[in-house]
Amino acid sequence: MYTRSARYYDALYHFKNYEAEVGILHDLIQAEHPGAHTLLDVGCGSGRHVLALQRHYRVEGLDLNGELLVLAAGRCPDVPLHQADMVDFSLGRSFDVVTCLFSAIACVKGLADMRGAVASMARHLNPDGLLLIEPWFTPETYWTGTITSNYVTRPDLRIAWMYTSEREGSVSVLDIHYLVGTPQRVEHFTERHELQLFTPAQYLEALRDVGLVGEFRADGFFGRGMYVGRRRPPR
Repeated sequence: MYTRSARYYDALYHFKNYEAEVGILHDLIQAEHPGAHTLLDVGCGSGRHVLALQRHYRVEGLDLNGELLVLAAGRCPDVPLHQADMVDFSLGRSFDVVTCLFSAIACVKGLADMRGAVASMARHLNPDGLLLIEPWFTPETYWTGTITSNYVTRPDLRIAWMYTSEREGSVSVLDIHYLVGTPQRVEHFTERHELQLFTPAQYLEALRDVGLVGEFRADGFFGRGMYVGRRRPPR
């Protein structure tokens, strides 16, 4: 995904309030793991969460998309960033907290890969570590047959991007059309985004099978909730 739109990523998601999200995230971490100092953000994208998180933690980021990591490196020059697949990565060290936000977990290719990603993240937790995963829609909550449109309006950049929401088995399919205008030219391109639809039971089972006590909280950032995995039962 983001094969052609990566350079516009921050403009496309201008409506996300990363500062507010990290404030909520920090409160959650402090309530669950008040001694946390180190954090790995998996699927860090262009580094907007990382930028705010580094005020509270020693942060590292990981993403598969090299173009997004270039943006993250420019934004957070002192933060270690790693280009790797969340399904199977090894950094040789562990963290107090591992996060996977903005539904990045749904970018894997199927249930086996989701379980692999959860296992990889769990391997990078300290013994009392905390894993936080913000999911995509479930098979029950995902809608189809709709049209969604978003707009960017800046003096030097105009973007209209829209997509239909379809479904192929357990995969949500977004055929996204981008119309991008700059003072130099107007271009049109498309991207097909495929996002996996996992059930709550599948997420909780994946957490349990790697030795974590899993809990779903409905108060996520985008109305999709948050999975919390701990090495021990809730406080």
